[in-house]
Amino acid sequence: MMKKYNFCAGPAPLSPEVYQKAAEALENFNDTGLSILEISHRSDAFLSILADCNKWVLELLSLENKGYQVLFLQGSASMEFARVPLNLLKTQAGYIDTGVWAQKAINEARKVGQVKIVASSEDKNYSYIPQGYHLPEQMDYLHCTSNNTIYGTQMNNFPDTNAPLVCDMSSDIFSRKLDFSQFGLIYAGAQKNISTSGLSVVIIHESLLSENVNIPNVLSYKQHFQHNGLYHTPPVFAVYLTWLNLQWLIQQGGVEAMEKINRQKATMLYQEIDNNYLFFGTAQKQDRSLMNVCFRLVDENLSTQFDRFIENKNITGIRGHRYVGGYRVSLYNAVTLSDVEYLITCLKEFENEVDRR
Repeated sequence: MMKKYNFCAGPAPLSPEVYQKAAEALENFNDTGLSILEISHRSDAFLSILADCNKWVLELLSLENKGYQVLFLQGSASMEFARVPLNLLKTQAGYIDTGVWAQKAINEARKVGQVKIVASSEDKNYSYIPQGYHLPEQMDYLHCTSNNTIYGTQMNNFPDTNAPLVCDMSSDIFSRKLDFSQFGLIYAGAQKNISTSGLSVVIIHESLLSENVNIPNVLSYKQHFQHNGLYHTPPVFAVYLTWLNLQWLIQQGGVEAMEKINRQKATMLYQEIDNNYLFFGTAQKQDRSLMNVCFRLVDENLSTQFDRFIENKNITGIRGHRYVGGYRVSLYNAVTLSDVEYLITCLKEFENEVDRR
């Protein structure tokens, strides 16, 4: 079977060795004669996996011994859109609107309490990251989205605020080095650089683990923390995939090594899009994402031909989000440099094919 080149925005590819080890564990986990799908979440084996995942997440983000806790919860990032305000919003929260996912988070928070949109890039179809905005003095927290998968923009600098900074890092966690201690709470849907869909990873400072007795226990960060992440049965297989993928990430050299490769991949692809007369990028250059490269055809009449060409090249997952159309190449950690080089070669070939018409 010919290799498929998958650049999907999510669920995204993981490394082949992670798939292989996961496949083996589905039949026989650690020579127990049991599938990973049937081991008890309270068994010593799973408790060890959970402890490793907690430890490695904090180490990879340089947050060990800084008062942070890690939770592995069901619902992916969309659940955290609601769970964050339910746990943190008392009077007013600030939100930075940089796209669809930020909007969804805002809409959920408005059901809980007062929300102030402190900045937005909606005026230019979310093609840039807002700068130079004023922050209200009184906020329970300020929420931002570090990377915008649909529009291909990414925050390079984060606001300096006295309020806890909450960040949705679903699509770029573990992809680049940041000062992660500037955030009070980080959450991420797992289906990009962590694991499979349905899992959310929450990294929360202990100072934010206050109890809201008016919400169900299952929605309370403090309840999950007090039960060591076992308030109810966690998504065992998704956590196991996280365990495998974090090991792989450490073996690659950690976040710093991944950032170097990710910048190389993105630079190469953006250069091709900028130099190929058939395409143009949609995000402003200073805010272009390392993870999601969004572009369009100059001549939309070529779309059918281009789609057929890409399919024949065994390239999949590059159609743009249904809200915006166009094309989107996602460059998550498991996407290799050679995968991107192959795509670039194909884009050049398509340019030559059109020239010959």
